Amino acid sequence: MDIRDLRLPSASTLATTMTFAALLNDTFLKACWRQATDHTPLWLMRQAGRYLPEYCATRARAGSFMGLATNVDFATEVTLQPLARYPLDAAILFSDILTVPDAMGLGLSFAQGEGPHFAHVVRDEAAVKALAVPDMDKLRYVFDAVTAIRHALNGRVPLIGFSGSPWTLACYMVEGGGSDDYRLVKQMLYSRPDLMHRVLTINADAVAAYLNAQIEAGAQAVMVFDSWGGVLADGAFQTFSLAYTQRVLQQLKRAHAGVDIPRIVFTKGGGLWLQQMAQLDCEVLGLDWTVNLGEARRLVGGQVGGPGKALQGNIDPMVLFAQPAQIAEQVRGVLESFGKPHTDPTTTGPTHIFNLGHGISQHTPPEHVAALVETVHQYSRAQRHAPV
Repeated sequence: MDIRDLRLPSASTLATTMTFAALLNDTFLKACWRQATDHTPLWLMRQAGRYLPEYCATRARAGSFMGLATNVDFATEVTLQPLARYPLDAAILFSDILTVPDAMGLGLSFAQGEGPHFAHVVRDEAAVKALAVPDMDKLRYVFDAVTAIRHALNGRVPLIGFSGSPWTLACYMVEGGGSDDYRLVKQMLYSRPDLMHRVLTINADAVAAYLNAQIEAGAQAVMVFDSWGGVLADGAFQTFSLAYTQRVLQQLKRAHAGVDIPRIVFTKGGGLWLQQMAQLDCEVLGLDWTVNLGEARRLVGGQVGGPGKALQGNIDPMVLFAQPAQIAEQVRGVLESFGKPHTDPTTTGPTHIFNLGHGISQHTPPEHVAALVETVHQYSRAQRHAPV
């Protein structure tokens, strides 16, 4: 399919109407709500990214990552690119988890081939005191992109909005970028917990406002990426990560325009705390590749007709560097680990959304992704018709 078949003529001519096309594929949303589906829905973290040559071409035209992310037309184009290649069951907004601290005035930038960098860091009392929930108008480019993408999708699949978690944002804000040991942010956590709690409170309230604005703009599900929650010690995770993720969730819209909005939480390295995370006010828990899906289903997936969490994940992204036949074998193993999803359309029960255990590598061969997608859909359909 040509990408132009999925695009708006121009975001600059986008009508202000918020009337969107009816959803044609609701499999992902049904799985979020633990409803029976005819196959296991699939999307991939970082599905729009550097492994796709068309993404690299668009980024070159944009001039920089931020030039790409802040331009509504470019953000719409790259969000839709993986859908032109693969029959995925959801789109995810193309943006970055660090847009919120950027709007706080910290000065986000990306050097080619390097990670994010902040011009201003938050490491002392004065910097913490200066923090505030940003004016959401500074993030208007994100919300405009959400609306443009919803129109461009034309009901093909749902659109997921997202943000970094309060703790993950704090890591970048204190460290100034990525980190190998999180020394600076943990130093603040242990030596000045009062400052850390203030940062996290502001971050949580900002993330909640940001996600609510995405929902109002057209996001049909929202996800909180707690990418660095797993670097915390037991006890510190509950106090400095889990509690503030819950603060975000408590403020989120449960529905918009008469439609319920599912909420997803992904904590990389969070398998140790799965049962505590099950108490979060969300519908879906994302899992990294270190978690056994069958055990997670037993602990938090619930029973048919009862409460529980939908599960999302969790194949190792490095599997995609194997050959297609080996990829298919690993995919089948993940699906079998979860087991047969429930198939009763009259009630809720354990459901699985297939995904990677973290983001796709930029070096991944695109044709290997095709093998993964095809196997997920084919094998999960066969699973549902297999004898118990």
